Amino acid sequence: MKPGLQFRLHQQLTLTPQLQQAIRLLQLSQLELEAELRQIAESNPLLEFAEDAESEAETADDAGYEAPEFPSREEIPVKASKEDEESTVTPSEELAPEWDDDRFHGDAGDYAGASSRSGSLDEDGFEPQNAAPESLQQHLEWQLNLSQFSPRDHAIATAIIHALDEDGYLRDGVEAVEAALPNELHATAAEIEAVRQRVQRFDPTGIASLDLRDCLFCQLSQFSLDTPHRELAIRIVNEELELLARNDAAKIARRLKAPEAHVAAAAGLIRSLDPRPGAALDATPVEYVAPDVYARRENGRWQVSLNPDSQPRLGLNQHYCNLIARARGDDATWMKGQLQEARWLLKSLQSRAETLQKVADVIVRRQSAFLDYGPEAMHPLVLREVAEEVGMHESTISRVTTRKYMHTPRGTFELKHFFSSGVATEDGGTASATAIQAMLRKLITAEDARRPLSDQALAEELHRRGIQVARRTVAKYREAMRIPSSSERVRAS
Repeated sequence: MKPGLQFRLHQQLTLTPQLQQAIRLLQLSQLELEAELRQIAESNPLLEFAEDAESEAETADDAGYEAPEFPSREEIPVKASKEDEESTVTPSEELAPEWDDDRFHGDAGDYAGASSRSGSLDEDGFEPQNAAPESLQQHLEWQLNLSQFSPRDHAIATAIIHALDEDGYLRDGVEAVEAALPNELHATAAEIEAVRQRVQRFDPTGIASLDLRDCLFCQLSQFSLDTPHRELAIRIVNEELELLARNDAAKIARRLKAPEAHVAAAAGLIRSLDPRPGAALDATPVEYVAPDVYARRENGRWQVSLNPDSQPRLGLNQHYCNLIARARGDDATWMKGQLQEARWLLKSLQSRAETLQKVADVIVRRQSAFLDYGPEAMHPLVLREVAEEVGMHESTISRVTTRKYMHTPRGTFELKHFFSSGVATEDGGTASATAIQAMLRKLITAEDARRPLSDQALAEELHRRGIQVARRTVAKYREAMRIPSSSERVRAS
């Protein structure tokens, strides 16, 4: 078999590094984007944030001298490398539109976006420092150190405290504590149980309980003996806790042979207890959502604008840009490569902002009825419809709507909240699932508490309003909204 040469022509779709970076930035949330850009800026000296440039300028002013003026970019005789001249691969127009690099040269005000840190300083110019919240373990250890425990019991109590979950329960039982103790203690299960019952009396009461029944019983036992319906409440917790969860007071009264009015009063006493005593001391910081887009009604029309505080103020470092003209050899090649990467990053950021603006415009235009009249006016909307209108792929729309939030007069919603499937109506139109759920909630809120509407009755009521849904669809929507069934609602009343 003789060797030979063959020519083949074929097409292949290749994602360039620049396009991969643009896609990655598009799907990041605001906090993830800032962290990503900070990491990139630390490795690329030609990138800097506006606040960093401003702080350097303030430092120069305080030192008593003026920062040197460098020539503009047009005066820098930077010769493109051979690789740059021969490269013809660019990201798709969808993610990398035309870009003017000149906007990133000049003073600090030319940086893209706005600072997310403005307004975060106090009157003295320092960032506010809040004291770290006290954790559940710290709160219990403080009480343990003030209690009269022997060194042996103190070690056991410490192990119990550190074995609690975020709700304050000892889910793994006494056996897990016994396994965690040092072997030299030789603590028995009975000793650990005795210490656990003492820890249960710490604040909050019911901490270190094994289950819900144990937690409620511990809290009820702390009430004085003359508390009305205390004994009946203890019996309900020990014997009929499942029926109490179903609000079946009549059946509890029959089983315990007690008046139904007394059972209702005892149930009220039980509901006043805390089923998650450790949750009140959860040290997890509260996370607030910063909107990426604002929707406002101006002059009778809905207007969409990007949140300037969510756009990073990232630009090129003038000092290092001017050093490229004087660099030689490997240093010049490396700095030119860093400059090219910085420019691609800035293009990707602008593409991200423009894509988010386009998608938000379409969403607000399609869901203007929701903004005007509420959830019942929500229209069906899928990713494909938005993708066709903005001329992008559905995957791009999915990325840009993930973990991005829009602030409206009706609240702050994730962009995916405005997408929902449709259900056919009698007039040939469609109604969104969100609108149907809002109608169901309104019907259930207005129903007679003594005769709640069943799923079939709710489906028939929707049919009278022109929405064709099956009973099982109503049940699915009701369960999604965590609304109990009609039989459970009548017992709760």
